[in-house]
Amino acid sequence: MATSLRAAADGTPPPAPPSSPTHRSVPPPPSGWRSRFYRWDLRLSPYAFVSPFFLTFAAFGLFPLLYTGWLSLHRVELGGDAEWKGLDNYANLADSEFFWNALANTFTIGVISTVPQLLMALGLAHLLNYKLRGRGFFRVAVLAPYATSIAAATLVFAQLFNTDYGLINTVLGWVGFDPVDWESSKWPSQIAISTIVIWRWTGYNALIYLAAMQAVPQDLYEAAALDGASRWRQFISVTIPSIRPTILFTIIVSTIGATQLFGEPMIFGGSLGVSGGSGNQFQTLSLLMYEKGWVTGALGQASAIAWVMLLLLLLIGAVRMFVARANRKKLGA
Repeated sequence: MATSLRAAADGTPPPAPPSSPTHRSVPPPPSGWRSRFYRWDLRLSPYAFVSPFFLTFAAFGLFPLLYTGWLSLHRVELGGDAEWKGLDNYANLADSEFFWNALANTFTIGVISTVPQLLMALGLAHLLNYKLRGRGFFRVAVLAPYATSIAAATLVFAQLFNTDYGLINTVLGWVGFDPVDWESSKWPSQIAISTIVIWRWTGYNALIYLAAMQAVPQDLYEAAALDGASRWRQFISVTIPSIRPTILFTIIVSTIGATQLFGEPMIFGGSLGVSGGSGNQFQTLSLLMYEKGWVTGALGQASAIAWVMLLLLLLIGAVRMFVARANRKKLGA
């Protein structure tokens, strides 16, 4: 006010008031081709960012899947032309003893390897969930087998289960048992292969269970302890129900892995690994598919086996969804 009066007395105009922040001038939007480019950029940029995934999936996932389905309906030999056969490849699989043998072997090896693996993983996770000295070391140690190469682990176990000089037969001889033919007999060979799978994946599943157990509220354990529940009762009545979705997840993933089992039996069998041993005693669906496609050269039959495996995995996924939905309804009730 004093400044304005002084300026009026001197005959000079008063200074302009400072501009308010709310009256800042906004630059006009771009016009013409710049405006159109601006709008296209806003609309198309998100799709451009996610397009690499979809392009990669289309090239290496969707196209091989559709092309394999097309091959499964044809008689295709390596280096030859495709001949339409319709569902003949699937009908031949239904009449093939090798297919049903491979399917049964896949199922038995999957059960022998999955059930002990998940039970041992639950026990390890329960132990690691308590305050132990060196918990970090033990958690890294149980994950070490998963980081080991399949080829290296299988070669070591193949030496351990060697019929003539393997450590397993040596130990059995010390306690009075006869040597076991781990490679040529059906059940011993499947047990040996399942042992490799158990050794590699138990620690991985244990860490998944451990992460789920650490998310369980401690109030539940405190309430159970006040009621006089022992650690075993807490594990059965509190831990298992709380991590049931995680257990179901590991069952599904382990079942999928067992259905696609390939590397362990392939390397364990040595020169006879493709055929699953001298009598196909541990030939899985993946080994049969490989044999049909790259040894026999029947790409159509191999593609049919691949689609049968896909249908089995979809069936397993449907069962998982049904069980999860039933659990949600039970909890809601």
